[in-house]
Amino acid sequence: MDTKAVTIFDKASSLSGGNQQKVVVAKLLSSDLKVIILDEPTKGVDVGAKAAIYEIMGDLAKKGYAIIMISSEMPEILGMSDRIVVMCQGKVTGELNREEATQEGILKYAMAKSSGDAN
Repeated sequence: MDTKAVTIFDKASSLSGGNQQKVVVAKLLSSDLKVIILDEPTKGVDVGAKAAIYEIMGDLAKKGYAIIMISSEMPEILGMSDRIVVMCQGKVTGELNREEATQEGILKYAMAKSSGDAN
């Protein structure tokens, strides 16, 4: 995971945002989970940490883990997702697969009031 700490006794809260995210992922990997939910996994981390987190997510997906990623970053959504489910005001308004997903399509569903409004 390449987490940077001064000593092994450092608390996760004393680490940088990217290293804190890596600690969370490492904890997940120590369990028998096969479905992982990541809420804004790269929020507040630097570019290098983002790349490392994306690489870890890709490796997990290749190993058969299902990853549900919640993100407000459009490039992250388009670059990391096989399937995108869009919600507006707590309701599912659309679903797109990787091939059909575009920024415009996602925004159309994100601004819809109910599943019938975006069509």
